[in-house]
Amino acid sequence: MSVGDEYRIRARELEARAQEWKQAAERATDPEQRKRLTDKAQRVQKQSEQASRVAGQGADPA
Repeated sequence: MSVGDEYRIRARELEARAQEWKQAAERATDPEQRKRLTDKAQRVQKQSEQASRVAGQGADPA
């Protein structure tokens, strides 16, 4: 498996996790908890985007 493939897999995993946090935030009834979950989803989404960019830059030298 190439480094680029690893980053693509990581990006997909992070994207799925971000979606889970977003859904949890939507279900939350406490405003503070909703904000924490939304913030966490946004952080994970940014990590997913970073991993996607790295994968798209051809991180694999082969």
